[in-house]
Amino acid sequence: MRFSVLVEVRLRPGIADPQGATIERALPALGFSGVDQVRVGKAVRFLIDAADEASARAEAQDMAERLLANPVIEEAEVTVRADGKPDAAS
Repeated sequence: MRFSVLVEVRLRPGIADPQGATIERALPALGFSGVDQVRVGKAVRFLIDAADEASARAEAQDMAERLLANPVIEEAEVTVRADGKPDAAS
């Protein structure tokens, strides 16, 4: 079966996020108020062939831990869907 996968990578709590801080400081100048705790991360989307959803999730989690995220400063959240469409994980 083909599964669509979304891996969201973000900095762990307590790790400084200079990009998020810069965005947060710029928002009021653009007319956006009441926004705080801005954090920047990345999203990785891909399709994977696997026997079942559990196998797809395990392989995607392994990829996230070994390549997609730096486990010292980042955490990754894996979402798997069975529809196999490239944009379905969004």
